[in-house]
Amino acid sequence: MTGQIRVGIGGWTFEPWRGSFYPADLTQKRELEYASRQVTAIEINGTYYGSQKPESFAKWHAETPDDFVFAMKANRFATNKKVLSEAGKSIDMFIGSGIVELKNKLGPINWQFMPTKKFDPADFEGFLKLLPKSHEGHALRHVVEVRHDSFKVPEFIELVRAYDVGIVLTDKADFPHIHDVTAPFVYARLQTAKEDEELGYSAAALDNWAERAKAWAKGGEPADLDKTSDKKPSQAASRDVFVFMINGFKPKAPTAAKALIERL
Repeated sequence: MTGQIRVGIGGWTFEPWRGSFYPADLTQKRELEYASRQVTAIEINGTYYGSQKPESFAKWHAETPDDFVFAMKANRFATNKKVLSEAGKSIDMFIGSGIVELKNKLGPINWQFMPTKKFDPADFEGFLKLLPKSHEGHALRHVVEVRHDSFKVPEFIELVRAYDVGIVLTDKADFPHIHDVTAPFVYARLQTAKEDEELGYSAAALDNWAERAKAWAKGGEPADLDKTSDKKPSQAASRDVFVFMINGFKPKAPTAAKALIERL
């Protein structure tokens, strides 16, 4: 058995994509319709900065293919708090903002933290306890994006693993590279696309990410990525995998995503 591998981009509104990724004659209101047929997932970024209307989520659901998935960033008011265990109200407001209008297309929710946020085990566990496993009959999947080196310790790995929460895997040099599997899915945000690479990433790098994604999807772990904890995750027959081309040289993100999809 193999899990579903989804590859996508961050958002769909980006002016440099018009005329390169998007056909020159495509109207802006049809960009999501077009993008969702070129990649298999999109991470919604606007939800990090402010709430969206339930009608917007319903519209996005209607404009995309049946097997498409939206991941999304949670609102920053929940993750930018000094005391994370006091984020309950902000978390509830975000979860109740209409995201379930995406229905079967609702993917993992990315709770992104500031680079200055350090690992406080007790407070972080308090935050994890606040993350609901479902809302209005829809199962919810959560992943945390931590950006301070203090999180790269076995204690953090075991903590989030106990709550079935994923950890964002990144290739960006400034952020900690944590490759441990802690949830029934894997979530990677790749951020080192280069302008001078035809596909954003070299062919060899894309080949490597394709092989890693396949290993995760089969329930295993890539042998070439180091782990922070010596403890292995629970055995799984398969895992869903999400790989998003986020930035670096962002104009190449759709090109890199499509190249990775071809390899899969």
